[in-house]
Amino acid sequence: MERYLQPTDFFDFDNPELKSWISEQLDGVPNDPAAQIRALYLAVRDSINYNPYVFRTDPATFSASYALQSGETYCIPKAVLLGAAARSIGIPSRLGLADVRNHLSSPRLIEWLQSDIFRMHGFIELYLGGRWVKATPAFNRQLCELMKVEPLEFDGVNDSIFQEFTESGRAHMEYVNDHGVFDDVPHGFIVEGIEAAYPHLFSDASGQPATSGSLQTDLG
Repeated sequence: MERYLQPTDFFDFDNPELKSWISEQLDGVPNDPAAQIRALYLAVRDSINYNPYVFRTDPATFSASYALQSGETYCIPKAVLLGAAARSIGIPSRLGLADVRNHLSSPRLIEWLQSDIFRMHGFIELYLGGRWVKATPAFNRQLCELMKVEPLEFDGVNDSIFQEFTESGRAHMEYVNDHGVFDDVPHGFIVEGIEAAYPHLFSDASGQPATSGSLQTDLG
């Protein structure tokens, strides 16, 4: 279990700015693991905007501190940020990866990916109450309102994975392939999987997906 509590280059809760941010989120929160992780979950979910267009292969962009500094990122770094915050208060965490089909996305995003399968969707597992519990802080409240889905809650007890249906009952997301859980970010594995799934994004000389914008702008 000790390896799920250690700081790493990705779960870098020893970063001074990140340490200060965690302390701010927990100010006034009862000294109870469930209450503290709920507060941290909401902070990660809503203060860091979800934006898949900012994906880059640079390992530094996968870290918790980078997610905090950038203010917008995609599911994996947001999960890592929550996991790093959890480790800082003694809650073991590990990164989960899976492929999901997103039934409700922007036409521009689907066109960019040339697929409705989102490869390497990230969530975090937290060891609470003697068992591993899943949490997914990816989609911020404002984005969920634009998508007409309820923001995903987390009570510190039950799995919180995805919104299966929209408010009107339409299918929203489903998991199609499980890649397992990891004590640290498997950077090479993630990048290889994304490059294999979306080779057209890496076809120019930079070797990086070239686009700009945000999902919230697409939907707004």
